[in-house]
Amino acid sequence: MNKPKMAAEKSASRVLVLLSQLERLNEEHKVSDNDAIRQITGKILHLIQTQGDLTHISTKHLLIHLFFLQNTQDLQTTLNILAILNELLTVGGGRRTGVFVSKGGTAVLLHLLVSSSKDPPANEELMLHIHSLLGKVGLKDRKFGVKARLNGALNVTLNLVKHNLQNYKLLLPCLQVLRVYSSNLVNAVSLGKSGALEIMFEIIGPFSKKSTTLLKYVMSLLCVCSSGMNARRAVDRGHLPTLLAIYQDWHRNDTRHRHVVIRKSILGCIKNLTNIKLGRKAFIDANGMRILYNTSTECLSVRTLDPLVNTSSLIMRKCFPKNRLPLPTIKSVFHHLLPHIPAGGPVAQLYNQPPGVDDVVDESDENEATEVDTENDTEYEEDETGQKTQNDDDIETDIKKLRPIQVNTRPFDELRAYEYFCREFSENFEDDFESPRSINPPSSVNSELHRPIIIPTTPSSLGPQNRHPLREDLLTPKSDESPLELDSISISKRPEGTADPDLVCSLGRLVLDAGVNGDSVDGPQEEGGEQAVLEVPDTAALLPLHDPDLYLEMVKSTRSVPAYTEVAYPDYFGHVALNLREPILERVYGVQRTKIFQDIERLIHSSDILDKVVYDLDNQSCPVIDNGESLKFNSKFESGNLRKAVQVRKFEYDLILNSDINSNHYHQWFYFEVGNMRPGVRYRFNIINCEKSNSQFNYGMQVLMYSVQDAINGSPHWVRTGSDICYYKNHFSRSSIAAGGQKGKSYFTLTFTVTFQHKDDVCYFAYHYPYTYSMLKMHLQKLSALRTAQIYYRQDDLCETLGGNSCPLLTITAMPESSSNDHISQFKSRPVVFLSARVHPGETNSSWVMKGTLEFLMSCSPQAQSLRESYIFKIIPMLNPDGVINGNHRCSLSGEDLNRQWQSPNAELHPTIYHAKSLLQYLRATGRTPLVFCDYHGHSRKKNVFMYGCSIKETVWQTNVNTSTCELHEDLGYRTLPKLLSQMAPVFSLSSCSFVVERSKEATARVVVWREIGVQRSYTMESTLCGCDQGKYKGLQIGTSELEEMGAQFCLALLRLRRFTSPLELHNHNSHPLDTENDLIDTRSIPNITSPTTYVLEEDEPAFLEEVDYSAESNDENDPDLQDNHALPDPNSDSEFSRQDSLN
Repeated sequence: MNKPKMAAEKSASRVLVLLSQLERLNEEHKVSDNDAIRQITGKILHLIQTQGDLTHISTKHLLIHLFFLQNTQDLQTTLNILAILNELLTVGGGRRTGVFVSKGGTAVLLHLLVSSSKDPPANEELMLHIHSLLGKVGLKDRKFGVKARLNGALNVTLNLVKHNLQNYKLLLPCLQVLRVYSSNLVNAVSLGKSGALEIMFEIIGPFSKKSTTLLKYVMSLLCVCSSGMNARRAVDRGHLPTLLAIYQDWHRNDTRHRHVVIRKSILGCIKNLTNIKLGRKAFIDANGMRILYNTSTECLSVRTLDPLVNTSSLIMRKCFPKNRLPLPTIKSVFHHLLPHIPAGGPVAQLYNQPPGVDDVVDESDENEATEVDTENDTEYEEDETGQKTQNDDDIETDIKKLRPIQVNTRPFDELRAYEYFCREFSENFEDDFESPRSINPPSSVNSELHRPIIIPTTPSSLGPQNRHPLREDLLTPKSDESPLELDSISISKRPEGTADPDLVCSLGRLVLDAGVNGDSVDGPQEEGGEQAVLEVPDTAALLPLHDPDLYLEMVKSTRSVPAYTEVAYPDYFGHVALNLREPILERVYGVQRTKIFQDIERLIHSSDILDKVVYDLDNQSCPVIDNGESLKFNSKFESGNLRKAVQVRKFEYDLILNSDINSNHYHQWFYFEVGNMRPGVRYRFNIINCEKSNSQFNYGMQVLMYSVQDAINGSPHWVRTGSDICYYKNHFSRSSIAAGGQKGKSYFTLTFTVTFQHKDDVCYFAYHYPYTYSMLKMHLQKLSALRTAQIYYRQDDLCETLGGNSCPLLTITAMPESSSNDHISQFKSRPVVFLSARVHPGETNSSWVMKGTLEFLMSCSPQAQSLRESYIFKIIPMLNPDGVINGNHRCSLSGEDLNRQWQSPNAELHPTIYHAKSLLQYLRATGRTPLVFCDYHGHSRKKNVFMYGCSIKETVWQTNVNTSTCELHEDLGYRTLPKLLSQMAPVFSLSSCSFVVERSKEATARVVVWREIGVQRSYTMESTLCGCDQGKYKGLQIGTSELEEMGAQFCLALLRLRRFTSPLELHNHNSHPLDTENDLIDTRSIPNITSPTTYVLEEDEPAFLEEVDYSAESNDENDPDLQDNHALPDPNSDSEFSRQDSLN
């Protein structure tokens, strides 16, 4: 054995002997033998300090020392024991410290501290040992702050600091203990009242290389003590300008960036002081905006200084003076008179608002009662139904409310009127068999709707008052030309023999020829009554369902509140899906920070801001003064939404969206036209009145742009565009009227930069691929022409909307093979599938998915024919035509979210929902309850396509309700369709699906149809507005082709669903109940299962590389995948399905 090891063992043995002696003194109650105790503890301390091996000292020995510490009156003994305990707790770590705390060690130390301070001057060595121990113990004792306050230790430590400002040896442990004291809010306030802040400001000072460790503790303590009530005290004493000066000095002198921690702590103090209104004012008065802006700008080039830049950014954004939106009112520019005002709710509040009330900004949106740290200010996300999503408390726990209730709310005599929409089930169907016909809405057009319709095709369309279709080779219109009237335009297909082959393949170009007496001229001239001819190539090869001529006819019968007289070029000419994949945009590091700093420059360099209004729907009668240098905007066409455009710099514009009609919020959907641009110039656009607290624009989504010049040149595409895209909270105040009574809220900015490719082009920007109501009518008319003898297709008008537009209802199935009784009986016994879409106007992707579904159903493929033979489809492709037409994002003309009205729809205010529910009630009353109900939606905060369904078990298992499984009778059939889709559709994500029912969703289509109509397979299908993070399209933004593909895949999944549905269930739609927990996946083992409404706000995105402030950063944790290894019921009927019975 080597000598060091032998020496260590000998030393340990001696320590144990001494500890045994100490233990005997304890047992013999010889506590008063001070000399012996002093001698023994001194020897133990010497051996511990020299050898350092403390592993042999047990908890029992620790408690002996604690006992003698509590009872001895000898100073040297006390010092010895404190030193021994310090060594033991330093080496022993958290376990020994925990034992020490649990045995009352904290109270002993605090009592010793207070009693020792009563006879000044206090022993410095004793105070040093006590505070060193308290610094360790306080971190492990949860009640340390309370104990210290009750024992009166706060002022003892504070007085020690006050009288030892130059004694760094004692000052450091005292500051450590003060820092732990201050973690208790009451203690922090008490210390502030006792002058702790003033003492801290005596210690800190200008840049110095000495005592930097001490400064770190001082600043850490100051950060804690400067929050809450102490912030006002610090501001009143003028400490904020002092902190700014100190920060500036450290920034200037710390050239090698060795003291970033101290600099960040100074910023942390400033951030705490600016949490109150008084602090923000003091910050502005001290020129803090310019100081932090300049220092941060100098730090941008050094990546390691990002914490300083980000904290400075937070402070500047918080202190940026709140501005009001440059609007006269936040209510929509357009108004539609309702047949009656609801008794309560936001619409009633809107109508009952006293005249003259400023609803744009509160009189004081920064009162002390509502002030919070805006860095942590979060808002609830609106998911599938637009209501605030909160937490587990929203999950429905009342089993009675979860159980389906099939009670007729309307007498059958009233429902009998809906037999008209189910004529395929009627007894006289055989009479119709010989000559089935497609019933379409009348094509007659009210004479008052024959108004001038203007189609922008060239630069001349940019002006709001002189829009003229021109020949492509003429770039400058004549000033005396007048708008073309729709009735004066005839659209003809270019003869195939004279067409350029390239143009035929690429949709060619638009050419307007006007002739006098049959003679053509070089320029477009419109002499009295001469007809202008707009020639376009035949587009049937690429867009079989699009016809510009037919589209204009559909526009004639579309009624809008603003009485639109213009047609957007992309809607007129059509969109051809790109063959190229568009990847999700990789976020540039620091882009948001750069944009925020550019916003801050508006305040610092206010003389550089133009603040020129270039487009304003609120003041249409006043012409905009144009010097030819500004962009020109327009949104006065179907589905358009842009209220105001303000030029803030030469190439930067603030854009404001219009509220939904009869509403004062819902700003997300946009669709507008831009012209008069310069090529090669980077234009920045800021949509400044967004409301949601986060967006997929922060995760790679881009806006969509359609270039007229590109379309004329053969590329009629909506393309993803924009760089430097980000989404963040801005400085425009949101009134409590618009924020549901909450004060101090702000709007959010979506910013993107675009470089145009063509001079004097006309470009359109949209939130997502536009799909107008007129486009739907055109597509339905084209689809009806595809009907063959094997297809039963009927189109009815379900009802008329508030705006006077019809709501189409489609019935699609296969014709019976013959008029025999057997074939007719088989026809009538087919189960019903009920589909709907576009209840939210801004979710245009749902219409593209519906388009894919309808095209598949009307196709001649064997699968489509088999699907038609399997089901009768009842389809409402657009539940909210008025909202779509008028550019709303979420509401109908009633100002209400229609997907919130399914429980008690009003026939006058919510006609489409009222009649859709009545039709479903009629189907149930006649024994034809749909097998599947699916409402197509779009989702703005998640990727992929997924479903929300309804399950009693999965809802209960998310709560703490004690319900035995035998009480829950539920068929697992609701999981079959989502699982099939996950295997068939590349964009579908089963892990994002959820089947939890919540209280706040009880009035949605999905829940009401499940609960009241009794449709077990009742779903909301959500399609991403961004792209995919899995499967075949991983890393790509979603396009119309992928959305239409999803619609077709949904049909194929329905076809396979038939194989897993027994004939009895096809008739009754109800399988045997399942009574064991193994019937479902055990979601209780998944702590954060994704749910449609409870967890939808938990972003499924990773954290940004840069800090994203003001609620724009997602949760760092990814949503866990939903795991399930249980096969679906009866998979044996399909071998392919059996091979893929895993949910993964």
